[in-house]
Order: sequence, then structure tokens, then C-alpha cells
Amino acid sequence: MPQNPRPTGGGSDEDTQMHNMVLGRKLRLMALASGSALVLAACEGQPLDFDLRGINGGFSTAKAATAPVAARPKPDNRGVISYPNYQVAVAQRGDTLEDVAARVGIAAASLASYNGIAPNVPLRKGEIIALPNRVAEPSPATGAATTGPIKPVDISSLAGNAIDNAAATPGVQTTALPRNTPAAQTGKEPVRHRVERGETAFTVARLYGVPVKALAEWNGLGPDFKIREGQFLLIPVAQQSPPKRKAEANPLPGVGSPTPEPPSSSKPLPKDDTSAVPAPATDTAKPSKPVADVGKTTKATKATKMAAPVNGSIIRAYAKGKNEGINIKGAPGGAVSAADAGTVAAITKSAEGVPIVVVRHGGNLLTVYANVTDVSVSKGDSVKRGQSIAKLRDGKDSYVHFEVRKGFDSVDPAPFIN
Repeated sequence: MPQNPRPTGGGSDEDTQMHNMVLGRKLRLMALASGSALVLAACEGQPLDFDLRGINGGFSTAKAATAPVAARPKPDNRGVISYPNYQVAVAQRGDTLEDVAARVGIAAASLASYNGIAPNVPLRKGEIIALPNRVAEPSPATGAATTGPIKPVDISSLAGNAIDNAAATPGVQTTALPRNTPAAQTGKEPVRHRVERGETAFTVARLYGVPVKALAEWNGLGPDFKIREGQFLLIPVAQQSPPKRKAEANPLPGVGSPTPEPPSSSKPLPKDDTSAVPAPATDTAKPSKPVADVGKTTKATKATKMAAPVNGSIIRAYAKGKNEGINIKGAPGGAVSAADAGTVAAITKSAEGVPIVVVRHGGNLLTVYANVTDVSVSKGDSVKRGQSIAKLRDGKDSYVHFEVRKGFDSVDPAPFIN
């Protein structure tokens, strides 16, 4: 900032007054400029994102993802939401960990240690508390409308089969289930992210491509979107649109196909000229040039988009909603390599403390490498295709769980590496 030293020596009172006016004007302009950013953030109804990478022509991160997300499942009277691989509890207004522990039947000390919160610290309404071990599943006895855990289901195929069956058998009568037999709750299991030092709600939302507002609503964050190291966050899942009904087949045969014109006496059939067609040549001499030279190597096929992260066999295939990636078995201690060139977006851990590496690539793609050990890269590192980033674990756990995520959803990794 340019300095405006106060006049010294023989300066008059008018000089001093003019100096003070200029200095005051500059201070007001600085305050106005710095306050504008805060006003803009306040107008959007959310705190200022200090990760201002959109400055000087960089890509803007001020706008959150706009993909539609589903609502968080409703807990039972204890506040428990149950998934196949973990359970969480939702805090009520005025709760502490001691209150949550008493409702779910877990020792307060164990719950506090697992979540990194003191047992007597007040919790926000709707705050997510991870449970270190499973408790009784939600049921009508615990105040749940359905039975737990929430099971994944392929909504498109389920609805499609129902439509096909209904069209094929319109006269079939169905029998309703007894009223005291609640249906199992279905839905997609969200990713559970453990916050690392230096992460913010904005960086976590960008990592998974979800709106930061939805992240806050799912996890009961405060108006400042503040999160703490070691906290577990549920990543909102995409809202699934209803399946499109297949187009009905034509009800009558022949509809839509051209009808041949019948012969008539006014328009006789064409003359038969087949006798004038010359007989096929009988010359069996070999052509002067071969049709194809099979001795030459043909053009090499195009390389696959990604390389397999491990040299091994697939022991578990991709299943949407059930297994969001593939499991590739390899030799214990073998290298786990980057499937393609990119940047290490995150290095986190599962609830059991097993490392997870996330690499960002071009084309809005992410690759995830879970169930690994001895990670040899750091967040922000640039990696090359085939570069070793970690190793396989020992024993029966010597496999990598490999995911490919495109935008909001996971996709089958097999077409990318085969």
C-alpha cells in the first residue's frame, strides 16, 4: 500500500487536514472492498468460502454442485439410522453424548472416544454421531416405520419388472401384506467420510461433488458450516429419478410397415428377362494381387483408457448400490498403481483406520483405491499412469477396492480397464 507520510517541517494546518482527508478516504475504500465479499457471502445465505481459487483466471469454486440429492433417511425414536456396513445416531436438541449413549445402549466413554467429543459437550440438533459397534436394528418396537438396516435396491429394474408384469397379467389379483408386517427400508448407503486436519465443509463437498448446503443438512452442521478433525460425515446420495416406461409395442400386426401393392389386370407384371442374364464366369485363375496381405501386422488397437491398479483377478464385481467398485486380488505387499495420470485429491481412512486414496483425473473422473497400506503419495501430488501409490495388505486382505466415479455417481470400472 502506498505510504502517505504526514507533512513535517514547515507544513501548515491546511496540509495536515488535507493529509487526513486523503488517508481517511483510502481507509474507507479498503473497508468497502473487503466488506463486499462478506456481503456477497451473506446474500447467498452461507459463510464465505476462503478457498478462493477462482482469482486471476483460475477455475471458480464459489458455486457448489447443483446435482439433486435425496433427503436423509428418518431415524427411529432412538435417533438410529442403520446401514449394512455401519450405524449412526442423530442428536436431538439439547443432547450430549451421554444422552445419545443412554438411548442407544453404548458406553458414553466409547462413543466419545470414537467421535472425538467430550461426553458432556452440547450437540447440535441433527448432528451425526457414528456408532462404534452395532446396536439393535430399527423396527416398529424402536419407533421406526420400517425395519432395518436400509438395504440397497435397484429401483430401475424393480419398477421396470413391475410395469412389465402388470402389462402382461392385468387380471392377476394381489394379496396385501398384513398390517403388522412392515416392509424393509431401501436406499443407497452413503459414503462415510472422516474429516482430516485442514479440511472444511467446502473442500469435502467439492471432493465428492455434492452441494455444501446438502452436506450441512445431512450432518446437522451449524450456520458457519464448521467441522472438526476426526468427525464422521455422511455424504449425501443422488436423488434417483423414476424409471422411464418402455414404449408399448404396436397392438395390431402390420401397423407401421409398408403394405405391398397387389397385382392387377391394369398393370401387368414385369417381363421375365432372366434368360438374358449372362452366365457367371468360370475362370478360376488367381487374381493378380491378393485381396489382403495377412503377413503384415495390422494397425495396433487403441490403448485402454485406464490401467488396472493391480495385476490380479477380480474377486468381486461391480453392483450398483451394493458394491460401488470392483475388488482386485493380488500378491500381498504388491504395488497399487494409479490407473491414469492425475492429482491426489484426498488421502483418508475408513472407519477401521485403513487408508483410502482418491485421485482426480480429467473429464470429471475420480478413482478411489481402498483397503491399501503404505501409501507413498501425499495430497496434492501429481501422479503418472502406472505410478505406485500404495501397497496391498497381507493375508486374505491382499486386494484393492477400486472405484471410478464420474461426476456424482459411481460407474462400473470394468469398461475403463478392459
